[in-house]
Amino acid sequence: MEEFVMAWFVLVLSGMLEAVWATALDASDGLRRRGPVIVFLVAVTLSMAGLAWAMTSLPTGTAYAVWVGIGATLTVLWGFITGQEAATWLRVLLLVVLIGSVVGLKAVS
Repeated sequence: MEEFVMAWFVLVLSGMLEAVWATALDASDGLRRRGPVIVFLVAVTLSMAGLAWAMTSLPTGTAYAVWVGIGATLTVLWGFITGQEAATWLRVLLLVVLIGSVVGLKAVS
């Protein structure tokens, strides 16, 4: 049971790191800016390693969907916060549906 809980914890952290590497990749200007490239490389490595480890205890489809859902949601929210993306009511509604789906996958696992 402890390993199962730890797998979920690592999966959530890995999903958060997905948002970090996606944001750093955007900030890297096509991998031309050293600082964001370093952040991208560290975050993508840790994110993938965490996903791989979590998948040893969790179903692959569920783990991957949750990982992507967390990363995508946080990346879009960052876009809203920074003003790079418009926070329309439809986008917010779709994010709520996405989050509900991720929570639902966790609930049935």
